[in-house]
Amino acid sequence: MLTSETIKKIRRIEIRTSRIVQEAIAGRYVSAFKGRGMEFEEVRPYTDGDDVRTIDWNVSARIGTPHVKLFREERELTVLLAIDLSGSLAFGSHSQTKRELVAEVAATLAFSATRNNDKVGLLLFSDRIERYVPPRKGRRHVLRIVRDLLAHKPIGSGTNIASAIDELNRIQKRRAVVFVVSDFLDQGWEQPMAIARRRHDVIPVSIFDRRERELPAAGFIEWTDEESGERVWIDSSSRAVRDVFRREGQLRTMQFELALRRLKIEPLMIETGVDYVEPITAYFRKREARRSR
Repeated sequence: MLTSETIKKIRRIEIRTSRIVQEAIAGRYVSAFKGRGMEFEEVRPYTDGDDVRTIDWNVSARIGTPHVKLFREERELTVLLAIDLSGSLAFGSHSQTKRELVAEVAATLAFSATRNNDKVGLLLFSDRIERYVPPRKGRRHVLRIVRDLLAHKPIGSGTNIASAIDELNRIQKRRAVVFVVSDFLDQGWEQPMAIARRRHDVIPVSIFDRRERELPAAGFIEWTDEESGERVWIDSSSRAVRDVFRREGQLRTMQFELALRRLKIEPLMIETGVDYVEPITAYFRKREARRSR
């Protein structure tokens, strides 16, 4: 049963993300993503400038003059949101945790899809598959997805991105746009993602907090690993400690980006405490530019 606080959060996210989609993202979304394929529309007479590869030789032979096939892009998409609910998403050094940011970003993507009459599905995961909602159309369905995002209490605290992608590869046979939204504090997901990329349009959405990469000089800090429960005290006043912490954060980021470059996948990077609309629209603009080349 939903609490009154969860209902309020759902309503706030619906209002905020619907406005963002309408004002900033909807047009970019349409331009950035292709349909599943090309659908035959009609045959018409050949004119100068037509691609000779589109000539329908059977029709041309029957009529006696060259005719070409016309196709239109199949616009309806299936969008799948694979959402990480592991313990590390509870962290946030601003007024917003990573999990709260994940919910807003996922809702924005879901409302963008449903505005374009696309199907939207949801896979929630931690170190196990937490919940699966099959793709469907419509605003009511998207509100259900937002509700599940906010109300679901994960059973697991760890992260297993590989098993989530394996599950998507198993259940989603037709091509889909797959957003994997996580902080990617995990290993071993590269091979499943490479397999998924051969069938789907896979977009890793990396959610991060700057304080996971760079410590402030604030004296002794108790640092808790939300996935293992381990607690350690860190002397952040020590420059050497801060330097080690920063280098480890930079190494994680470099390894993540290098793995995706090998897969020829460009991630969408979004930071807590920063407006997420611009990174999303910039990412969609890049995709649109690549399509128009």
